[in-house]
Amino acid sequence: MPRMKNADVETFFARLAEKTPEPKGELDYVNPYTLLVAVALSAQATDVSVNKATGPLFKRVTTPQQMLELGEAGLKDHIKTIGLYNSKAKNVIAMARLLIEEHGGEVPQDREALEKLPGVGRKTANVVLNMAFGMPTIAVDTHLFRVSNRTGLAAGKTPLAVEKALEKRVPEPYRLHAHHWLILHGRYVCKARKPDCPACVVRDVCGFKAKTTPA
Repeated sequence: MPRMKNADVETFFARLAEKTPEPKGELDYVNPYTLLVAVALSAQATDVSVNKATGPLFKRVTTPQQMLELGEAGLKDHIKTIGLYNSKAKNVIAMARLLIEEHGGEVPQDREALEKLPGVGRKTANVVLNMAFGMPTIAVDTHLFRVSNRTGLAAGKTPLAVEKALEKRVPEPYRLHAHHWLILHGRYVCKARKPDCPACVVRDVCGFKAKTTPA
């Protein structure tokens, strides 16, 4: 895949920004803690399924202390429709305990501290830093990984490689919202099996050779 030219990178993000000026994540949450829980629960699950489970949960639980009071069994009752709910419940309870013991019940604004929490990896930490605290981090999920490689924007064989490449390529004015634009573009336009190239606003600057045509 040819590397996208720097001028085309600017055009790429300018058009995505024009299409969706204020992109939002699709997980529901009420504060940084509930966002952290929602993102941890979303691993290998859809945002829709997570929102369905956390709607009732977050009416009852919005702090680590309330999560401990709910308990692992109570949490499982709320999230049993989500994949891997047993291990996720165990991690969320352990996470709540650690947040209370080491962070005063607050979500740390630091990637290293976040990654030490049970069930929290780099992607989850980056989402929380970006959405809860307004940091220009880039969380590489499957959609973002695909779009970055397919278009020639930022090639990489691993999510971390793509993240590092994007950090070098995304122009500063677009850094805050970059990962949301790319995820939404991958979810609804640059789809895995059949990208909707005719509806794509960045089609002419994309390096993907096998572009689809209107039916």
